[in-house]
Amino acid sequence: MKLIELTSNDHDRYKAFFMNGLHTHRDCFRISPDDEQTEPFPTKGTADSFTLGLLTDAGELAGVVSFSREGQTRQKLRHKGLLFRMYVAASFAGQGLGQQLLEETIRRVQTQTDIEQIVLTVVSTNHSAKRLYEKMGFRSFSLEPNAIKDGDTYHDEEQMVLFLNL
Repeated sequence: MKLIELTSNDHDRYKAFFMNGLHTHRDCFRISPDDEQTEPFPTKGTADSFTLGLLTDAGELAGVVSFSREGQTRQKLRHKGLLFRMYVAASFAGQGLGQQLLEETIRRVQTQTDIEQIVLTVVSTNHSAKRLYEKMGFRSFSLEPNAIKDGDTYHDEEQMVLFLNL
């Protein structure tokens, strides 16, 4: 696997891969495939707003994750960043790709000395994702019941945080 930074030039490849995740694991995301249809590329390609991808030897995406500073325009929030849109294709599950994506994201964020924490949300029934986040040092700090409504089905959502350099 090759770890690369994806940019808006990779929009079509990223969109096709992420849409597959939204369709395949609809219950693991807070956005629907319909929501994603017209969304722009999720990050800006800067040190504090980036998307990483893992490519197979054949050049196909196997996993992605995005990060963006939360306080882009808010001075009092600039110490936080948001990890979002993490997805590893089912055919690559259990191979450590999610951990590799998280390790590189955390490494990059730690080079931004003024970012002190990374926050994320996860559907509370996504136990494998929660285990991985906990393994990487994230801790749950909030549970929102019925945070997501997909048709007649509700999903609770947890918020997790990783404190850096403290």
